[in-house]
Amino acid sequence: MTTLTREEYQAKLGQPIGTSRWYEITQDRIDQFAGCTEDHQYIHIDPARAADSPFGGTIAHGFLTLSMLSAMVYEMPSIEGVVMGVNYGLNKVRFISPVRSGARIRGHFTLTQIDDIRPTEIQTTMTVTVEIEGQEKPALVAEWLGRRYFGETA
Repeated sequence: MTTLTREEYQAKLGQPIGTSRWYEITQDRIDQFAGCTEDHQYIHIDPARAADSPFGGTIAHGFLTLSMLSAMVYEMPSIEGVVMGVNYGLNKVRFISPVRSGARIRGHFTLTQIDDIRPTEIQTTMTVTVEIEGQEKPALVAEWLGRRYFGETA
């Protein structure tokens, strides 16, 4: 992972900052997510029944796809001196296309805003598009807020 100075990171404003690796969305991953969230709708966990649905098979929960952003963001450049980052929320999320079991997804991140909260804290806004391998339409598009906290020396 690349580490940028605060000034270098600021210079990336309005630009793509990176693309994650591909993540396979297996049926096992979908089933585990269903267990954690208690969302056992058949379109996610019953391949035989889901085959007769408009999707032609099981699909990932939209929130599973969204939750993968947490893994993907670790592959984006970090900022020198940051000691902690936290998810601050989302301004907007749109689930554009379903992610079929067995599909691969990856995230494209664009830094759209940086706000100084205090001398040791900034808020970032990133537009994230999650691509489905081999498909024209993305799985989702989100505007994601994060807080970054700098150590005493920042």
